[in-house]
Amino acid sequence: MSVKYVPVIWNRTKLVYDVVVLAIVGAYLGIYIYLAPTFQTVTRPIDWDIYKAQAFGTCVFFLLTFILSIGPLARLDKRFLPLLYNRRHLGVITCVLAYFHVDYILGWYNAFSPINRYVSVFIVNTSFDRFLGFPFEILGILALLIMTILAVTSHDFWLHFLKPTLWKFLHMGIYLAYALIIGHVALGALQSAAGPFMTAATGVSLTLVITLHLLAARKEHLIDSLKSTLDDSGDWMDAGSPEDIPDKRARIISIEDDERVAIFRNGTKLSAISNVCAHQNGPLGEGKIVYGCVTCPWHGYQYRVEDGRSPPPFTEKISTYRIKLESGRLWLNVKALPPGTYVEPVVSPMTGEGS
Repeated sequence: MSVKYVPVIWNRTKLVYDVVVLAIVGAYLGIYIYLAPTFQTVTRPIDWDIYKAQAFGTCVFFLLTFILSIGPLARLDKRFLPLLYNRRHLGVITCVLAYFHVDYILGWYNAFSPINRYVSVFIVNTSFDRFLGFPFEILGILALLIMTILAVTSHDFWLHFLKPTLWKFLHMGIYLAYALIIGHVALGALQSAAGPFMTAATGVSLTLVITLHLLAARKEHLIDSLKSTLDDSGDWMDAGSPEDIPDKRARIISIEDDERVAIFRNGTKLSAISNVCAHQNGPLGEGKIVYGCVTCPWHGYQYRVEDGRSPPPFTEKISTYRIKLESGRLWLNVKALPPGTYVEPVVSPMTGEGS
């Protein structure tokens, strides 16, 4: 984020990720478009273009459901972190597929209309005063607009330009886009002869997203609720026994509801840094030390544990905290030091092997 910008920094992980995603998408579209029509039981076969529009539309819906499930799944189980690592690629692919869906739909329903097919979306159905019959097309267009903005601004250039907090707030719009798509589907496709499968799939998808987010929120609440008591000065917090911190890993300490500290152990040395990555506010405490640097589990950004600085030539830096060891207990000073401040690690009398 701080050296130079290129369209995509390709590596083996990203290539494998994209190849697998494209293979799954290609298989889904192929089955839906070429195999599924052979099982039609209707008197009048569905038009070829409608089948393609349905294929791309359902693919977008399921991909978006999957995208929104990756975050909470990764918080609940670290084995899902590889899916999170390049989630932005998945979002861009979903946006592109959504444009194919729109193109096929508008091409079919406006094939012989004298009205511009893009203008027709906004003027053909104006029943805004009704629930059933509401212009669901508008909901889809708004969702597509949000997805386009998120796809365009997914690059690290925009992340650096807008700053992590604003960028992350902007990209939370994916939830609004998902809500609009749910409305688009419920008031559109499900009101026609969609059949029980699409109705059930929509309900299951929505339930899955809500349930996973509630479970992840419950886990986060448990972390925040486990606050230790402060000493008489009000500056030092009991952080427990250093032996309970696994080697190369961290214990996350909640200071306030919106502030957490990650205490890492690197062999016999202990250091404390902010739990928030400077890239996308990722949870550093859920990462691990790789080649001497704390590595964010979201996108691999690294920081030296002693001073919270990214190794050269990178320039990101995060806050550090002072810790001390007294009578076998680890104490954390809750006052953050300026980002990039060096703090001498505390040496703990342990073997340095994983505990």
